[in-house]
Amino acid sequence: MDLKSGYPFWAVSNGLLHAFPPLARDTHCDVAIMGAGITGALIASELANHGHSVCVLDARDVGWGSTAASTAMLQYEIDTHMTDLRDRYGEADAVLAYRSCVEAIDRLQDVARYAGNVGFARARSLYFASRRRDLPSLRSEFALRRQHGFDVAWMDAGRVRERFGFDAPAAILSADAARVDPYRLAYRLLVKLEQRGVAVHDRTTVVGFTPRARGVELECADGTRVKAKHLVMATGYEAQCLIDQKVAVNRSSYAFVTDPIAPDLLGPLRNTLVWETARPYLYLRTTSDGRLLVGGEDDAIDIPARRDAVVDRRARKLAKRVAAMLPHLPVTPAFAWGGTFAETEDGLPWFGPHPQHGPRVLFAMAYGGNGITYSMLGAGLLRAIIERRKHPLGALFGFERAAR
Repeated sequence: MDLKSGYPFWAVSNGLLHAFPPLARDTHCDVAIMGAGITGALIASELANHGHSVCVLDARDVGWGSTAASTAMLQYEIDTHMTDLRDRYGEADAVLAYRSCVEAIDRLQDVARYAGNVGFARARSLYFASRRRDLPSLRSEFALRRQHGFDVAWMDAGRVRERFGFDAPAAILSADAARVDPYRLAYRLLVKLEQRGVAVHDRTTVVGFTPRARGVELECADGTRVKAKHLVMATGYEAQCLIDQKVAVNRSSYAFVTDPIAPDLLGPLRNTLVWETARPYLYLRTTSDGRLLVGGEDDAIDIPARRDAVVDRRARKLAKRVAAMLPHLPVTPAFAWGGTFAETEDGLPWFGPHPQHGPRVLFAMAYGGNGITYSMLGAGLLRAIIERRKHPLGALFGFERAAR
């Protein structure tokens, strides 16, 4: 599956950071993880750090799927408002989802500190009303978050203009957000695991797997086999083909980065993620070297050749919008790309076993705008399942919620 188009900045700026060997002989482990992107890396690190033997496999080079195209906006704010989750699942579960994502950002900070030099930085998140008619729902969202102790502030149009230099009817300013280089983080976590003796193999294609009563057996294209007690499917959007249930809709999103911009021109944008209430939404953040990263212009295209053809046009359209919003900034695209992403109906991910494959095959579908945050949470959730412990997010993030 071709997951990206154009020139994703992380892959261009980092290159291939390390060569992992293909699997050369049969092996066995507690947990086999298919997928060596950021999701697989976080899950592998979580499991290995708690005593589980792990084998990580990927058909591509590490991080070369959707991780290379991620814009890595680390937010607790889910694409679905807390008020909408409350109406669907009840207030307790809505607050649980949002509060868990706040905790995940703190945990990602610890993981990034351990990995070292991955462009992690704490930030604020400015969620602004795209139109005046969005104000009532934004006020309701602010009130519910404030009621439950989230660190948020209301900003009227004047304050948005004064502090951030653009016009918006109002905004919610949240204290809990961050940014990271997801490609580098995945590599550095997997390199550290390899140095500890964990098996990490890219350019290794798994052609089939067979769940059994006490484990799962994987067969690779060259005939080698892996026997594991559990299999984690961390293959991102490609995993949807393994289950009959419709769990998400695939779309394409587009992004670009500028050349580095002087800190005094960026001002408060240096440590603020910005996004809007419109769907699909425009969003922007900075990188560790002072570039402005802009994304959006999502569409229903999930055909690589068609996505390839529109990358530059979508980047120019995004640049035009940002130039109108922030005319003092130079926003010419230096690198532009597009990538597949998946949206779930309720904005929540899917983690855990699916009835179609039994209890030994666990899915890690960190879909939506909070992919990396969800992956951090999912790592702990999947470990709990493997260790036969209950987890507070087990039902809300599991496949059984489809029946709720």
